[in-house]
Amino acid sequence: MIILGIDPGTATTGYGIIKCTQDKLSCLHYGTIKTEAHTKAESRLLTISSELELILEEYKPKAVAIEKLFFFKNPKTVMPVSQAKGVMLLTIARHNIPIHEFTPLQVKMAVTGYGRAQKKQVQEMVKRLLCLEKVPRPNDAADALAIAISYSYSL
Repeated sequence: MIILGIDPGTATTGYGIIKCTQDKLSCLHYGTIKTEAHTKAESRLLTISSELELILEEYKPKAVAIEKLFFFKNPKTVMPVSQAKGVMLLTIARHNIPIHEFTPLQVKMAVTGYGRAQKKQVQEMVKRLLCLEKVPRPNDAADALAIAISYSYSL
């Protein structure tokens, strides 16, 4: 089964594609969708949708795992990130792919066994679980892979 993990954002959206077999997880690809800060909101949302569309068409995931938004340190980012996530959900829904949401606490628990794990610990476990030579960069992509791994454990 191919799973797409998404760490939603407006400026940077992380994504990671993993393949899950009965006894192994492997990384197919990871990266980010970036938008320019000076661009109008509607253009940024269109870019996110278009780039996500390409990823869905190329990898044809059977499921998408996405971070559940529930708390923001900066209130100014709540609305733009929520809009971006809405566009992502719509784009995925158009492909009839099941969507599963995970909180950061659930992801940390699934990947490290500890809900309060530090980001470095999660990234190191992503590297180990996917048998990668180094920790995936940038952080948004590593987070997206962790979200995908979280879903794979629920299968």
